[in-house]
Order: sequence, then C-alpha cells, then structure tokens
Amino acid sequence: MFDLAEPIATFIRKDDVIAIQIRRDFEASPDRLWRALTRPEDLVQWLAPGTITLAVGGAAQLDFGDSGIIVDSLVTAVTPGQYLEYGWNGPGEPPRPLCWEISPIDGGARLTLSLSLPASEDAGRAAAGWAAHLEMLAAALAEVPIRFPFASFKSAREAYRVAVADAEAAWAISAGQAANAAA
Repeated sequence: MFDLAEPIATFIRKDDVIAIQIRRDFEASPDRLWRALTRPEDLVQWLAPGTITLAVGGAAQLDFGDSGIIVDSLVTAVTPGQYLEYGWNGPGEPPRPLCWEISPIDGGARLTLSLSLPASEDAGRAAAGWAAHLEMLAAALAEVPIRFPFASFKSAREAYRVAVADAEAAWAISAGQAANAAA
C-alpha cells in the first residue's frame, strides 16, 4: 500500500506547466540503479518493454502494450551513471520532459525523478503512476519483480490530488499577485 513517507511527490505550477518531482532511496548501488533505468532486460521488469539509446538524439522507446501508452521520443541529455533526460511523450503529443538523476548515499542510491506536464493534464495521476512504478523498481532491484500495484496507485492518486490542488492554489495566488503588481 502507498506510504506517504516514501516516495512523496512535490508539485509546482508555473504558467501552463506542472512540474512533479519524486525522490526515492534504493538499497542498490548507483551503477545497478543506472542499469535498471537503461537496459531493456531491466526496463521490462519494472516499467515497460523498450530501449533507450544512451546518446543525445538517441531514441527512447517504451511500449506499455494494452494500456495504449507508447513513448517514442529522443534522449535530450545523458551523463552515464548519473543523469538521463528524454521526453515522456509520443509523436504529436505535447512535450513532457522526464529526468532521472542518481546520486550515491550511504547503503545505496537516491533517485530523483522530475517530470513536467501541461497543466491541463492530471499530475496527481501521473505522480501516482510513477510512485507505483518506483515500487516495482524497488522490487525488481531486490530480484522479486511484482506486477503493477493498483492498490498503491489508487491511494497515492488520492493523496496527490490534494497536493496538486495546493500547488494550483499557490500558483493562482502568485499569479494574482503578479497581475496586481503589474497593474
């Protein structure tokens, strides 16, 4: 079941974009975590079948099968073992930059996932999906892969719905203050 202590998403709205950030610590080395994020044989265990070409301009392709979600974009930044960025979108869809950053910590590695979405999209649902996939990643790293945890997804989505509403309210206040200052 979803635990608000980890992973917890933060949401920031700026103009027409909502930025999501999730940090999670893993009991795996940074190198092992990097492989899980980038190797086809590992991606299929926790995310979806696909490939990511680790070079700027390389293909990032993932196929979620029955859900109809297909990611077909390009790698926009890569620092092997530390940082990867590509679009979480398919052709003709709005850009959704996705960034993975790995840093070493005592006993493992910290993963910071950042995703920017159009403000019209359901950021709470997106964050809940990522929380569920990160649960799958933790299980895969422990060599006990699990199926998509729908119960965790549902409870996370409810919790994140409140957090997104708070981000929207903060943006509305700051946008109102900026409009008043300009007047």
